[in-house]
Amino acid sequence: MTAPAPLAAPPDRIVARYRLETADDPARAADIIAGEQSSGTFVALARETEGLKEKAGARVERLEVLDVVDRPGLPGAKQGPVLRRCLLELSWPLSNMGPSLPNLVATIAGNLFELNCVAGLRLVDLAVPPAFAERYPGPRHGIAGTRRLAGVTIGPLIGTIVKPSVGLSPEETAHEVAQLVAGGIDFVKDDELQADGPHCPFEERVRAVMRVVNDAADRTGKKAMIAFNLTGELDEMRRRHDFVLAQGGTCVMASLHSVGFVGMVELARHSALPIHGHRNGWGYLSRHPALGFDYAPWQMLWRLAGVDHLHVNGLANKFCEDDASVIASAKAVLTPIFPHAAMAAMPVFSSGQTVRQAAPTYAAIGTTDLIFAAGGGIFGHPGGVRAGVVALRRAWQAAVEGTPLHEAARQDPDVAAALEIGR
Repeated sequence: MTAPAPLAAPPDRIVARYRLETADDPARAADIIAGEQSSGTFVALARETEGLKEKAGARVERLEVLDVVDRPGLPGAKQGPVLRRCLLELSWPLSNMGPSLPNLVATIAGNLFELNCVAGLRLVDLAVPPAFAERYPGPRHGIAGTRRLAGVTIGPLIGTIVKPSVGLSPEETAHEVAQLVAGGIDFVKDDELQADGPHCPFEERVRAVMRVVNDAADRTGKKAMIAFNLTGELDEMRRRHDFVLAQGGTCVMASLHSVGFVGMVELARHSALPIHGHRNGWGYLSRHPALGFDYAPWQMLWRLAGVDHLHVNGLANKFCEDDASVIASAKAVLTPIFPHAAMAAMPVFSSGQTVRQAAPTYAAIGTTDLIFAAGGGIFGHPGGVRAGVVALRRAWQAAVEGTPLHEAARQDPDVAAALEIGR
């Protein structure tokens, strides 16, 4: 089967596409799912009339059997002599929930995963009507605002993560950032595990780091963007955002699954700064091919919520995700949600990135509108942090110019030295 075209939603309906496995008759399974996620239950009820189902019931818009599998993907599923894998498209009337992001998620990704007629189910695409754009404006800063605040007009933002993950004091953290700022870094983020622990309180860390960043900006005119991890309860996140802003900071970070959609929507409404969205926990939604989410619909929901930067992993990464999946994720983040409201967000490449990944990343996505975060690729450079930053920047310049990396290494000793990292 050729890849289906991206979904489009009419003005009054929400459309979702799934990959379904079932031992049941596929048409019956599709009807069960549609009923469970709209007006129905396990038995026909008198008040669920044909008129009510026509008004509020989910519709099966497409059902196509793709192939047969030999065992169910999920435990507890109904067994049968044949397990079919299908492409299933459902639609719901917008009037069931209105343009409400939390209730949208409950509808498209709720109890349907638990039905025993489901031997596997994965949400692979989503389209919502323009009413959602009216309620949820999406990223307030996105690519253009991030570039402006970071002072980077061309090329990717070269970034890194403060390590060790936890254990450093505020002054030790500021010392690490000072090295990076002196080396010309564009972007630095907290680790997702570093928030407001007693060994490194949030306000003390922000104050110490921003002293370094502001001093460097006064001397050089360049202010590095620091994504401070403010993950917490809603009032805590608002207070922490305001403190970062008062200290001259230009970015905040939140762990998406920790704060949830409501927390992110409210943080985005409050925030005057770009929000760096960390996807820790993504694996439990995605790693099993028969369950959960593809990245494309998942990232759309978070862009609607107002996230400006979204992690997509990286090529040749240390995790289980293959390169094709990483590239598809980055392209999804860069794809407009609506023709009239692109809701642009910036993809963040990380996880073992070095000079070697610059050219294949650029070849695959054809843009430098991204954050390229390298830890060992910077701190592990034999020439030090500045040489690590310079090497990454030069590798990306070579990628855009079409210069092979080995040729760039002959011309630039920092690139040559970077190629020895990890060998």
